[in-house]
Amino acid sequence: MLRPTPPTTAPLPIASRAAEAPSTEAWGLLLTLSLPWGGSFVFYRLLAGSLPALVTVWSRVALAAPVLFLLLWLRGDRAHLRWRDIAVMAVLNNLVPFSLLAWGETQVTAGLASVLNATTPAFAVIIAALFGAEALSRERVLGCVLAFAGVLVLIGPSVLAGGDVLGGLACLGAACSYGFAALWGRRLRGTPPLAAAAGQCLASAVLLLPVMVAVDRPWALPMPGLGTWAAILGLAWVSTALAYVIFFRIVVVSGPQNAMLVTFLTPVTGLLLGALFLGETIMARMIGGLVVIAAGLVAIDGRLARHLARWLA
Repeated sequence: MLRPTPPTTAPLPIASRAAEAPSTEAWGLLLTLSLPWGGSFVFYRLLAGSLPALVTVWSRVALAAPVLFLLLWLRGDRAHLRWRDIAVMAVLNNLVPFSLLAWGETQVTAGLASVLNATTPAFAVIIAALFGAEALSRERVLGCVLAFAGVLVLIGPSVLAGGDVLGGLACLGAACSYGFAALWGRRLRGTPPLAAAAGQCLASAVLLLPVMVAVDRPWALPMPGLGTWAAILGLAWVSTALAYVIFFRIVVVSGPQNAMLVTFLTPVTGLLLGALFLGETIMARMIGGLVVIAAGLVAIDGRLARHLARWLA
C-alpha cells in the first residue's frame, strides 16, 4: 500500500524530513482508509474461487475509472495527462501488482497477503537507491533488513514444507512492483493526484482488456452471482475509488508524510478482516512477522528515532 509522488495503491516510503504529529481528524481518516485498503485483500480472496485473476483486475480498474472521472468533473478539475507516463504507471502500480495479488490469494490467505504487502516501503527504498534516486542511510538499511527478516518469519515454514510459497512470492512481487511505481511516480509530479489516479485506472482497463479477453475468455464464464458482484463493486468502488478520495483528504489535512502512516495500519486491518469475514486463523508466525516488518517500517520512517534522540538529549 504508498504515495503522494504521486499516489499509488500501496504506500510509499516516508520522506526523511520531520513532520508534525497527525491531528485527531487525520488519525480518524487513517483508520478509515485502512479499512478499504485492508478490505481489498478480503475482496481478492472472495473472488479467487469465482473469477479468473485478470477478469478480477480488469473489473476493478474498469469500474473505478468512471467514478474517479465523475469526481473530477464534479469538482471542475481539468488536467493535461501525459499518457505515456500514465501508461507506465498503470502497469507498475495497477496491472502487475493487482494481477499478482489476485492470483497470489488463490494460494494464501488475505491476512498473509496484507502483511507481505507491507514490505512495499522496503522495496521502494532499495529500488530508489539502485537507480540513484535516494541514498541508503543506516536507518533505511536496518529497516529493509528487518522487513525481509519479517518475511522469512512469515513464509519460512512454507518454504520448507513446499506449501504456499508461490502465493507468498506473488504477493512479494506485487510489493516490488509498487516499489518501482514509487520511483516512476516522480515523473508525474505536478499532475493533480486524483487525475493521475483516474488516468491510471483508465489506462489499466484499456491495456489489460485484450490480454484478459485472450487469456480468460470472459464470455465463456458462468454469470456471476450477487456475492461475486458485491465483491467486485467493493473492490472497485470502495477499495479503489473511495480509498483514493480518503487518501487525498489525509494529504490535505495532515500532509503526505503522515498519510504514509496508513502503511502501518493496513496489514492489521487485513488480518482482522480476514479473520472476521473469511474465518481465517491469525497464526503466531503472522503476528511475529508483522511485528518485525513493522519495526522495519519504523526504521525506514525515521521519525521515531528522531523523537527518541530529542527526548534523550
